[in-house]
Amino acid sequence: MTLRFSPTLARRTRLLGDGDIGDGPVLYWMSREQRSEDHWPLLAAAEAAASLKRPLVCAFCFSRSFCGAQKRHYTFLVQGLKDTESKMKKQNVKMLFLFGDPGQAIASLAESLQAALLVLDFDPLPEKRAWKAALLRRIRTPLYETDGHNIIPAWITSPKKEYSAATFRKKVQPLLPSFLEEFPPFPSLPLWERHTIEHRHTLEEAVSNVQPGNAGPTIEWIAPGASKARETLRNFLSEKLSGYDTRRNDPTLSGVSGLSPWLHFGQLSPQRVALEAMKEPPSPGRDAFLEELLVRRELADNFCLYEPKAGTYDGLPEWGRKTLALHKNDSRPSLYSLTSLERGETADLLWNAAQREMVARGKMHGWLRMYWAKKILEWTETPEEAFERALLLNDRYELDGRDPNGIAGVSWAIGGLHDRPWANRQVFGMIRYMNDRGAARKFKVNRYIEEAESLIATRR
Repeated sequence: MTLRFSPTLARRTRLLGDGDIGDGPVLYWMSREQRSEDHWPLLAAAEAAASLKRPLVCAFCFSRSFCGAQKRHYTFLVQGLKDTESKMKKQNVKMLFLFGDPGQAIASLAESLQAALLVLDFDPLPEKRAWKAALLRRIRTPLYETDGHNIIPAWITSPKKEYSAATFRKKVQPLLPSFLEEFPPFPSLPLWERHTIEHRHTLEEAVSNVQPGNAGPTIEWIAPGASKARETLRNFLSEKLSGYDTRRNDPTLSGVSGLSPWLHFGQLSPQRVALEAMKEPPSPGRDAFLEELLVRRELADNFCLYEPKAGTYDGLPEWGRKTLALHKNDSRPSLYSLTSLERGETADLLWNAAQREMVARGKMHGWLRMYWAKKILEWTETPEEAFERALLLNDRYELDGRDPNGIAGVSWAIGGLHDRPWANRQVFGMIRYMNDRGAARKFKVNRYIEEAESLIATRR
């Protein structure tokens, strides 16, 4: 049986697997979108529950490990989930926390609840796709997927992998006016009355089973949760948006939004960010910010959705792999071990400062992330190993790692994803080249190094 959603939610939701509607509550599997407001998947599940006159249960499942996530990442995640759980109670949504293989655990929960149907987040990250496939093999009730991370659902924007931002932008622009809309109110739901359930844990019990690494110190300069994310958004829009186009590529000017950790953990809705930005006066800064939010960010999801080998070297564009193969045996200016790179022990003081800031604070400026990855290609024996190193370090230390944006960024830097061939040169072939002279033309490199070292020392 297929449930009929309202038009607003129907176009953001697709049926992944049909089945018989069960006698129990509607179940929402929270994974990518970890908030209680501005939330299309939660609204889809709530609308279904209200239509069927059933309670709504939200489940979050911890796996034993996830894409190299460390203790610092789980700390941010758990503190955000505590805030979300508290707010969900006020909406009559019961949160359950599980531990295990997520696809299997959610299927088992749906069966024990006799769930009416199941709604899940859209997430094209390779590991999440495997979870979804495991769930599809086991689920017997209707299974719906709602995209709460893209303003235009990824499968609607384009039915194929796009070559570049230019081709993707042409598909986004005509669709955007009808999809960039306010969220409907949250419906009234019946209370959850069942108190005992198999596989149920408290949040603390569930996360205690996780075995993360402990690379990098605890991060204290940024607070998780929707409230802090909204505050940061307001400050950015009022103080930085108008000059974003001229200041964003200078790491000494603090011109970026700083929203990526909250967006990555789903504690802030990208659609809310876009709606609030559109209320500001038109400016080149606003245009540049919306280009990154609506085109570049969603292009990363397009790549991971339609490229089966995304997140691996074989997922890079064919032309990029060919040009790198022709220069595979070129002499490198220096070769560094992974340990030396991780410690920021190279002859490049700018690169060292950026790497050490990422380790200490879980962040690296966007322009420097491009420079950083390209230097790893230059200093590693093979491009295949360079790709693995860049993605590993990104996912291990960046708060916003383990994300389609990280995969697309490393794939761009190492293999020319969404880029074009450039002049042929040693090591890089026709992959776009970046060097310290280019950095010196963009910003005061020594000033950045001094400021980064100061921040690292205080761990603010």
